[in-house]
This record gives sequence, structure tokens and C-alpha cells, in this order.
Amino acid sequence: MSRPAKTLLRAAIGLALLAAVLWLAEPARVAQRLHGAHWPWLAAGLLAAIASNLASALRWRSLAAWLGAASVSVRDACRWYFQAIGLNALLPGAVLGGDVYRALVLQRAAPDAPGSAAAAGWSVLLDRVSGVWMLCVIGAFGAAACARPLAAAVHMNAALLAALALLAAVALLALPWALPPVLRRVNTKGAAQGRFARLLVPLAQAAGRPDFGQQMRWQAIVSAAVQILSAAALACGALALGVQQPLAVWAFAIAPIFLMAALPASIGGWGTREAAAALALAPFGVATDAAVGAGMLYGLYALAQGALGALAFGLPKAEKQENCQGI
Repeated sequence: MSRPAKTLLRAAIGLALLAAVLWLAEPARVAQRLHGAHWPWLAAGLLAAIASNLASALRWRSLAAWLGAASVSVRDACRWYFQAIGLNALLPGAVLGGDVYRALVLQRAAPDAPGSAAAAGWSVLLDRVSGVWMLCVIGAFGAAACARPLAAAVHMNAALLAALALLAAVALLALPWALPPVLRRVNTKGAAQGRFARLLVPLAQAAGRPDFGQQMRWQAIVSAAVQILSAAALACGALALGVQQPLAVWAFAIAPIFLMAALPASIGGWGTREAAAALALAPFGVATDAAVGAGMLYGLYALAQGALGALAFGLPKAEKQENCQGI
């Protein structure tokens, strides 16, 4: 299947899913919810979303420098990150378009540096993995705290569900510290003999550095801040629509909602995000129209950030836009 055909297919799947979710939630009820939204909570949600992505940009900048990619200014890191948000919101393939763009512009910041391409690619990939890792950790702790309503929804013992969720959270937290022994086995001298091995060199070198633990702790702290701010943005959007839930509910709900939004099955997460919001919030008695509306508001936050980022930090240069058209 050609790339344009895949693009159209993803767009059709996303729009069809969004239409189906809106139909189940009753479009008139969703529109009424959105029309009556409280502006102070909407503004608070947008500010929390912007703060979350500013923290993400700083996390990526730190990781890129640590891996040996180009050392860039805070302004450039934020500019590229918010440009990527705009691409993510408009291009099919969820977060992939913006991530590829970030890797390209970072590589071009130091095109002659040895290993810059691999380091730039790994910085983007590990930045994304770091976010998903902490998202799952927080989601698991949230699931443990919300074990009773969740267990009732899936017809499972609440104590067992809480124990499994806590076990998953602890295992995920320990995972990064189990990586160094594995990565250190990469033979950097023989790495030049294979393309895949060469790609592992930045990771193998990073794992052997004495500041590996310090960098991992920094990544964990900033990633936690990113996800907490993202959860606050989602919760503020829901509060604007009259939905009030304990913090533990949002700690759980962000995992399925944000993971579904990142699937490469739609454009900008539209459709998958709203479906996940309806399913994730249903066990807590949240009406479908309110859950779908909250998911849509979070998507609008991303569109607003893409526009604001373009205005505040500048648009991509012409040659970079051309390279991104085929992403």
C-alpha cells in the first residue's frame, strides 16, 4: 500500500472511530458540555499542558547532550519540541511525525560530529520511552489506588488487582537500573562491523558512564513532573465540563488515554483518545459525553500548543518543512 493510501486509511479510521464515539455519547450532549465549559478551568488546563511540554523539551535537551548529540540552547530545544507538537497534531501516525522531525533537526545542529545521527535518534527514542515508562508507572499506582471500582468493572478480586498493579509499578520503576549490565556487553570495538551494532554504541557508552544513575534519576523526576502536569491538564479540562474525580482516578486514566492517543491509527490521536477516555472513566461513573468532551479538550490543547509554539518559537525552515512532508 502506498504512503498516501496509508495516510487516507489512518485518517478514515480515526474519523470513523471519533464519529462512532460521538454517536454513542450523543453529539448534542457533547456539544452542550463543550458550550457550557468553564473558561478558568480551560485556561488552567492549557497552562498545565504547556508546562508539561516545556518540561519535556528540557528533558529531551538534557538527554541529547548526555548521549553526545548536539548541545543546543533551551530556546532551540523548546522551539523544535513545540514544532513537533504541531506536526503530531496534524500528521497521521500519532507521535511519529514529530519525533522524526526532532531527530532530523538535532542531527543537523552538528552534522559533522561523529555519531551525531545515532545519538540524535536515540535521544528522541529514549525521551519518548522515558515518558511512556513513567506514564505506565503512575498509571499502575493509580490502578492500585482505584482497585475497587476497576475490579468491579472487570469482575476481578479487588485485592488481587491492587497487588498486581503495585507489583507492575515496582517492576517498572526498577527496570532502568537493570539495563546497564545488558548494555555493557555490547562490544564497541566490534560494533563498526554491523549497522545495528553501531546504533547501539551511544547506549553502550552511556551505560558505562559513572553518571548513568544520576541521569536516570533526573529522567525519572522530570518524567514524573511531565505526567503529573499532563494529568492536571486532563483533569482541568474535565473540571471545565463539570467532572470531579479524585486524583487517583486521573493517575490511572492518563495511561490508557495517552497510550491510545499515541497509536499510529489516526491523525493526532483523534478518535482513539476519546474512545479511551470513555472506557477509562466509565468505571468511575463519568458520563460518556463528559469523558469524550474531556478527551477532545485535551486534543484541542495540543492544537493550541502547536499554533502557539509556531508563533512564539518560529516556524520550521522551508527545507525542513519539505523533509517533513514525507514523514
